[in-house]
Amino acid sequence: MARFPELKPEQWDAEQKKVAANIAAGPRGSVRGPFLPLLYSPGLADPVQAAGAHLRYKSSLSNALNEFAILITARFWTAQYEWHAHRKLALEAGLDVKIADQIARGERPSGMSAELTAIYDFCAELHRDHGVSDKSFDAVVAKFGHKGAMDLIGICGYYTLISMVLNVSQIPLPAGVEPGLPPLKR
Repeated sequence: MARFPELKPEQWDAEQKKVAANIAAGPRGSVRGPFLPLLYSPGLADPVQAAGAHLRYKSSLSNALNEFAILITARFWTAQYEWHAHRKLALEAGLDVKIADQIARGERPSGMSAELTAIYDFCAELHRDHGVSDKSFDAVVAKFGHKGAMDLIGICGYYTLISMVLNVSQIPLPAGVEPGLPPLKR
């Protein structure tokens, strides 16, 4: 973390301590990954971590669909740390490794269910076109309702921010872990 040297707990001011306590008390259990550089701006870090806790742990979408959308976002941003963390979670939630591998290569996955297709089309369009077609919007609403569509927008937006934080901060992968995402040709 050369760009944002890791602040040790003894360096935290009162606001940083409060945010760190909120993060550690939640489902994440500790302050790590993107939350280490986010502590430099505790007024940003606290609402970001709260939004992330909702989107990751309380979304109206299933865990498997959430993780699928996170992988699509990590791939779009070539966020290696995010990909490493969430690929494992996606596979544990039941995502087919072939689909994860196709996403990693920047390919449209084959063999997707109707639910995965709706999520993929929505997320890919949102990232690529900065909006979605009526067809993609209607497909997501038909399967997951308006709440599901809003949670999906939130997942894409939140993990875009997290990917930006990770990429700009240059948070390294754990020791011995190779990058899982090749560069994309754009």
